[in-house]
Amino acid sequence: MAGGTLGEFEVVVLLAVLRTAPASYGSAIRDEIASRSGQAPARGSVYVTLDRLEQKGYLRSSIGEPTAERGGRPRRFYRVSARGLAMLRKSLAVVTRMREGLDSILGTA
Repeated sequence: MAGGTLGEFEVVVLLAVLRTAPASYGSAIRDEIASRSGQAPARGSVYVTLDRLEQKGYLRSSIGEPTAERGGRPRRFYRVSARGLAMLRKSLAVVTRMREGLDSILGTA
């Protein structure tokens, strides 16, 4: 497919980043995914995906202030870039087009 689309878990992670903004850090993102999907992803899979999305330019990150609750370590906060938002829209549009006309089969009518 020209230009490609995101993988399923990449879409889920980007949506979780949008939902948890402006406090989008690893644990909050993982908790959001667990809350909405009913399944907690492995921490490692969340962080690997965040890193990959940042390398692709779909996310930007920044380091927050150190906190006492984290033993003086800072959190890394994520935000979806304009490029990431465009790719997310594209990927969601593909899924929408693919499911058109399948409501009776999928039981979503």
